[in-house]
Amino acid sequence: MQQIDTDSIRKDFPILDSKIYGKELIYFDNAATTQKPLSVIDTISESYKKINANVHRGVHRLSQLSTEGHEAGRERVRKFINADKSREIIFTRGTTESINLVASSFGEAFINEGDNIVITAMEHHANIVPWQLLSMRKKIEIRVVPLTPLGEMNMEAFRTMMDEKTKLVSVAHVSNVLGTVNPVKEIIAEAHSRNIPVLIDGAQGVPHQKIDVQDMDADFYAFSAHKIYGPTGIGVLYGKEKLLDAIPPYQGGGEMIGHVTFQKTTFNELPFKFEAGTPDYIGVIATIAALDYADAVGMDNIRRHEEELMKYTTEKMKAIQGMKIFGEAPGKGGVISFVVEGTHPYDVGMLLDKQGVAVRTGHLCAQPLMDILGVPGVVRISFGMYNTIQECDACISALKKSVDMLRR
Repeated sequence: MQQIDTDSIRKDFPILDSKIYGKELIYFDNAATTQKPLSVIDTISESYKKINANVHRGVHRLSQLSTEGHEAGRERVRKFINADKSREIIFTRGTTESINLVASSFGEAFINEGDNIVITAMEHHANIVPWQLLSMRKKIEIRVVPLTPLGEMNMEAFRTMMDEKTKLVSVAHVSNVLGTVNPVKEIIAEAHSRNIPVLIDGAQGVPHQKIDVQDMDADFYAFSAHKIYGPTGIGVLYGKEKLLDAIPPYQGGGEMIGHVTFQKTTFNELPFKFEAGTPDYIGVIATIAALDYADAVGMDNIRRHEEELMKYTTEKMKAIQGMKIFGEAPGKGGVISFVVEGTHPYDVGMLLDKQGVAVRTGHLCAQPLMDILGVPGVVRISFGMYNTIQECDACISALKKSVDMLRR
């Protein structure tokens, strides 16, 4: 492994030269979305200029070029997460749609009244609400695995929650609030020992570490391109071929069909069976550039760099009177969620913004977890490959100033 050359990397991200209220931008909201390198921005522009045409449907050259780029994106994603086959890669609009696809299609095929699914107390709303909607339709039970005091998934409780009526386990790879990295390989092995399939919400996993879906033996794995320096509006659902073949389509329309009459429709083969309508093929092509960029830096290098920033900043923050940090599991990712006694997270976030520091505040789309933590919301700092120790120091200084102002 090597040290990341942040000076060189930062030159590739034009937005980092921005001034916010006359201050140099310090962007610490990477868990929400990452900034985009020039290679991604240029790929989007050049693709619209030179090869824009609808995919899979045209005999003309532009359509062929666009189709080739789109399918090259599918193969690039396959390699990035080490899926077995490119037909196991389904393009969606994001992690949220990927989870909704599984809830709808897998839920339709395999989950019935009286069954249950297992999630954890640290889940994002995107891995809670789709199952609640399914529960309304099918009268199923949603079982929630509690957390340990350090913010880890209680594995002992997890083992006791699964039974013969459990039809799916769906858990976050990495918590967007606590930074906890769940032991997904162990979780999957435990579930598989009971013949229960597992969906992993990888929105916060893919950007920060190497992913190997075959090694972890995931049945489904979902993530979004915009979390890993790619364009917005592009998501991926990886699914084992046998499961994707066994479940019905998520949406109907063009592309996902085999043959249509007014009496009956047959469906296309994988992966097109789940990709109704015109896809964001430009975004898919740009995702190739994003994954290439991340691989060039090195996923292990990115993970180590972010963890170093997180540990450094955490120690500095602990010196602030009234500081409470949520989630201190060993090996946690590059996220720090906190509150400071005598202040409100929104006020802290606003004052940091006036000093050029972009952070996230609020419930972070995890209201049930906030209820467990006993707070209405938090301030969250989250790191990316382009962040620096100097930015951490500037953030700590701005945070101390903000807290002092609010307490006065």
